[in-house]
Formats: sequence, structure tokens, C-alpha cells
Amino acid sequence: MRIDIWSDIACPWCYIGKRRLEAALGGFAHADDVDVVYRSFQLDPTAPTVATETAQEMLANKYGVSPTEAAQMQARVTELAAAEGMAWRHDETVHANTFDAHRLLHLAKETGHQAELKEALMRANFVEARNLADAATLREVAVGAGLPADRVDTVLAGDEFAADVRADIEQARAYGATGVPFFVVDEKYGVSGAQPTELFSQLLERAWSETHPAVEMVAGAADGACGPDGCPI
Repeated sequence: MRIDIWSDIACPWCYIGKRRLEAALGGFAHADDVDVVYRSFQLDPTAPTVATETAQEMLANKYGVSPTEAAQMQARVTELAAAEGMAWRHDETVHANTFDAHRLLHLAKETGHQAELKEALMRANFVEARNLADAATLREVAVGAGLPADRVDTVLAGDEFAADVRADIEQARAYGATGVPFFVVDEKYGVSGAQPTELFSQLLERAWSETHPAVEMVAGAADGACGPDGCPI
């Protein structure tokens, strides 16, 4: 079973949704047979490549609210993150472009380290309040997640995987997704938003049962069948 997840590194609900899905997978009997693929999405493609303001300042400017109100908006999701076991520094996060980070996630998929890099990038943003538009920071995080340093340098120095990032974004739009996180299970079931763990658990069970149906016994008897103890006559 495959789960495709469209999300952005700068999206707080995406990190919360990631944790809730992971909790559901933790209680799912067939978790080892589930392939999770992270797809690219940018909440703000126009975000600067050189950070000039905090995410809190961006929120205040974007929605025309006071700094206090913007802080309260961040505090709400910070509290929800704490309920999922995460201690964020959301008030210190910076507003920066995530395109290069998404390109590295495609490299990570190619090298088999996508899950590690996704977690490392989101942790770097929300827990450590690091600037993920900075190439040196991205390199450090990516290499720390297991990616080969020479490939990371090559990707950051050029535009490799740029087309893949854009293709992911177009696919999300084709599915009708206007926001993230957006989850698609086996290209059949779509879920929008950081839903409760219980909903993810129900979805996993439903999707699995449809592709791996149990055998329905319609007849059975003690006679006419052989077992470990022999064949009764």
C-alpha cells in the first residue's frame, strides 16, 4: 500500500499531520508493507530565498493583524504540536523559500533517505528555527540525514529536480488540492488536512481490506480435509 503526501516544510499543519499519520501507522498491523512518499508543495512560491522576516511577521503582514494576534495564531498550532510530543520554536521560524529543500527531497527519494530528510527538514524549521533557504544549512541537514555530500552539492549548485517539484505541485492541483497536508492512499482515497490519528487508522484499515480481502468461509466440516494430525477417514 502506498501513501503519497503533499506537504511543505514551512507548513505547521503538515508536521502535525505527519505525526498523526505516524501514530496511526504505529498501531497498524501491516505498517511494514506501507510505502510513504513525500510530494512537493509550496505554500508561498514567492517567499524570498534570503530570509528578511520571521514567519510571525509574515503572518501579521499577510492577514493584516497585529503582531500579538499573529503570535496567538502560532501559539495555537504550537500547543497542538506539543500534544503530539513536539516542542517547537514557532515564534522564531523564518519566512523563506522552500523550493531547494523540495529538490533535495527528490534526491533523497532517489537515494532511499526521503523519510529521514523530511523529518530532519521539518525539525530544523520548527524545532530549531533554522533558515532552510540557506544553502549551507540545507547541505548540513541533508548530509546529516544520510544523503551523499557530493550529490547534495551538485543539486544545490544547479536546477536538478526542479521539474519534479513542479510536477508534484501540478499533480496536487489535478487532484483538486488547494492546501496541505494532502494525503492520497493507493491513488484512491484522498484526505485533506491534519486529521485525527483515529481517522488515519480507519483509512489504513479500509484501504488495506479492499486490496487484501479476507477469505470468506462458506462451508467447512471435520471430515473431508487433511490437517497436521493426519487425514480422518
